[in-house]
Amino acid sequence: MIVRPAELVDLKACLDIDHSYVTDHVWQMEESEGPSEVTVIFRTARLPRSMRVRYPKEYDNLLASWRRGECFLVAEEDGQVRGYLDLSVQAWHLTGWVDNLAVARDYRRRGIGTALLKKATDWSRQRGLMRLMLEVQTKNYPAICFCQKNGFAFCGFNDRYYTNQDIALFFARGI
Repeated sequence: MIVRPAELVDLKACLDIDHSYVTDHVWQMEESEGPSEVTVIFRTARLPRSMRVRYPKEYDNLLASWRRGECFLVAEEDGQVRGYLDLSVQAWHLTGWVDNLAVARDYRRRGIGTALLKKATDWSRQRGLMRLMLEVQTKNYPAICFCQKNGFAFCGFNDRYYTNQDIALFFARGI
């Protein structure tokens, strides 16, 4: 497998990747508010059955991400794009924000996402960034596990982040 900067011709293959996922767990949010405090708890909850979930983002922004000329990587195997990662730099706080990370369904859990993340980390370190951040849906338990396995720690949430009003969980890791 080769992880390399994406070329314009790779974007169609990135768009063709099935970004949906199957999950049997979620992070369930419980919030309570008192006169001088707000308590938010996330618990892992097992679903009664597995569910397929659509990717919450629009794909229209991939061309703009690629044109930005920052970090847009593809993982290629046997001449085929198997996954991609695009990252934007937030220079004012020395952070690389992983905007998208997707691996083709039949190639998940084979180290492709980790390889993309490693290459993005190297790219970020060379540019003096201090941390990486990303966000996932509370429903995306496989991605939550991936984040934790790769050294990311939960650092916040937004309860209406996506256009479908799903909760976003934020994870960060030092470089």
